[in-house]
Amino acid sequence: MIGYISGRVLEVAEETAIVDVHGLGYELSCSSGTLSFLQSSETAELRVYTHVREDAIQLFGFVSLVEKQLFLSLIKVNGIGPKMAMAILSAAPYSQLIQYIEDGDVRSLTKLPKVGKRKAEQIVLSLKGQLVIDEATSDAVKSTEFPARKDIISALVNLGFKLNDVEQVVETMEPHLDMQEGVRRGLALLTANF
Repeated sequence: MIGYISGRVLEVAEETAIVDVHGLGYELSCSSGTLSFLQSSETAELRVYTHVREDAIQLFGFVSLVEKQLFLSLIKVNGIGPKMAMAILSAAPYSQLIQYIEDGDVRSLTKLPKVGKRKAEQIVLSLKGQLVIDEATSDAVKSTEFPARKDIISALVNLGFKLNDVEQVVETMEPHLDMQEGVRRGLALLTANF
């Protein structure tokens, strides 16, 4: 099983990216947030989920551990496969998705692609209060490992961008970025995608 990939970003398409690891190109299905991050990066470090079927082996890539954990929780819900889980992750920032689930907000969940009322109710029933994403991991990604996160969000919101859009972009950034580099990258992504 492949759980992590680090290499050079070769190509970014609509739903996939190819990462070159010492001359071997790995094609990974990624969320729109991860793909946006990869478009502005020469290199990438991705958490990976390996999905094995009789007729194919698929790799799913995530720029953050929290995004991968939410993906793993979603595919445990009856009727949600990896492709659908990735479509859900592409539709909203993972912090928002977690909020919908914890609030039991079926109405907001039905606005996500391929999620009808029944499926939304199933997601809430299966995951509310059961998400594998513990607060320690979430906080570590958001603050300890990414000290400039709050400052980057604040700066981008003060420049006139919507908080939801800013959070979606900042969630795709590498945690070691300083404020200046984070704001620069955030501006590039926000003006290109929103």
